[in-house]
Amino acid sequence: MMEFGFNSLSNLAQIRKDVKRKRISSYDKTGANADFFTFKGNEIRGICNIEGAGMIKHIWMTIASGDPYYLRKTVIRMWWDNEEHPSVECPIGDFFGVGHALTANFWSLPLSMGPEDGKGFNCFFPMPFSKRARIEIENESDTALVVYFYVDYEEYAALDSTYGRFHVFWNRVNPCEGSDYKKKKVEFNFKKNPTHEKDYFVMDAEGEGHFVGFHLDIHNLYETEKHNWPGEGDDYIEIDDGEIILYGTGTEDYFCTSWCPTQYYCSPYFGIPLPGGKNWSGKISYYRYHIEDPIYFHKNIKVKIEHGHANQRSDDWSSTAYWYQTEPHQKFKSFPVVDDRLPREEPKEIEP
Repeated sequence: MMEFGFNSLSNLAQIRKDVKRKRISSYDKTGANADFFTFKGNEIRGICNIEGAGMIKHIWMTIASGDPYYLRKTVIRMWWDNEEHPSVECPIGDFFGVGHALTANFWSLPLSMGPEDGKGFNCFFPMPFSKRARIEIENESDTALVVYFYVDYEEYAALDSTYGRFHVFWNRVNPCEGSDYKKKKVEFNFKKNPTHEKDYFVMDAEGEGHFVGFHLDIHNLYETEKHNWPGEGDDYIEIDDGEIILYGTGTEDYFCTSWCPTQYYCSPYFGIPLPGGKNWSGKISYYRYHIEDPIYFHKNIKVKIEHGHANQRSDDWSSTAYWYQTEPHQKFKSFPVVDDRLPREEPKEIEP
């Protein structure tokens, strides 16, 4: 039974005698060069069904479609060990680290989108399983989808019992329910939020495990010459029935940046793949991955963040959360239908 540390460089020289490297890919089994799977409109198809114990170490993918919103209309789902409900259910573009049905050249330690134009998708989150690993893709567009992929994994005789299972949850609130932003003065420093009941919901879980971060995608719905920063909301994380509360100091602070950032930036654990336009207009994306500092829970966890200070903003927010936990996990709330996942393209609201 193999046990592996988190530092891949320190373990790189170790000779592993009872591990086998395996791969499932979309290669053309005839020997020709049609190395892809074609999904017809509104087709569900499995790409991976592994029996036994092991760990997925890397997923690479690139996709072609004539539908401009294919990254939100295509859904990836994953099941571990014959579970009934998927542990991963997410629009495929968001799964790989950027929302809004957009791509961007960026890199982080667990996720990246690489050239050309951010359409080379990579996931390095380890995904353990003891009996079975199953991955499917659903094309909810009327347009055909072409998918190239690798699923690189390790095969073991047995899996160490201390490993949790990988989970991903996608959420969207369009728009967030803020105070009457356009008629009242925004109270950046003084308005209070004692209950945090109306904070934006990132994820929750029952069981034992650790939260490893999320990316947040904001469409700023206001046009104004005034200061139009859509952040300033505090992160608020309740652990084990509120026994521990992690209370943050502002949106940019949680994402390890500062002073209402306007610049593109990427690094192993945090970054800004989409900084938005002038005065933080349009579509923005931030990520923060807790690789060196996982947030542990032993009973349950709720991760939330204010949409603007004390929830005063009413922008379009979506997020993708990643964590590990023991099974069984609680069933996710109903996955949004296609129309509720599509990015906004209509004119923004105008401040009176």
